[in-house]
Amino acid sequence: MDLEAYMERSRSGPCFVCAFLGGHPDYPHEIVFEDEAHVAFLDRWPTLPGKVLVAPKAHIEHVVRDVDEDAYVRLMLVVREVALAVEDVLEVERTYLYSLGSRQGNSHLHWHIAALPPGVPYCEQQFHSLMTENGVLAVSPDEAAGIAARIRAAVGARGVLGEHGEEHG
Repeated sequence: MDLEAYMERSRSGPCFVCAFLGGHPDYPHEIVFEDEAHVAFLDRWPTLPGKVLVAPKAHIEHVVRDVDEDAYVRLMLVVREVALAVEDVLEVERTYLYSLGSRQGNSHLHWHIAALPPGVPYCEQQFHSLMTENGVLAVSPDEAAGIAARIRAAVGARGVLGEHGEEHG
């Protein structure tokens, strides 16, 4: 990963979520869940195995001001269910959930789901394990497709999020 090029693209390029959803060839991602209003996909530059991003499809930039209460609760249900599916697929000591970005770059609202594997030394956990500056995992397209398929199956098996995102159970 070229961190300098990534930072430049995130600040001056198109919105990565909107570009991905629009089919831009420079922004491919493996989808693990999708409904009418949300999409969850594997992080292109994961710092932890199976790292997933969840975003509303609409270009929303502020997690508090730009989302009404119902939309916020729905988004958080998607984040929770996808995170539980990730935990069903991977061995996890702790799951980190966080939202980053700013008006200066990666402005499209998105939540990160980062599953910390067991055995990571404490000094390499938390913020250290999330920072691309500390390295990203080399995941082949075939490996990413396999992980995405397993997470998709786990989301489906949980049965809480329907095909169109309606709640069940």
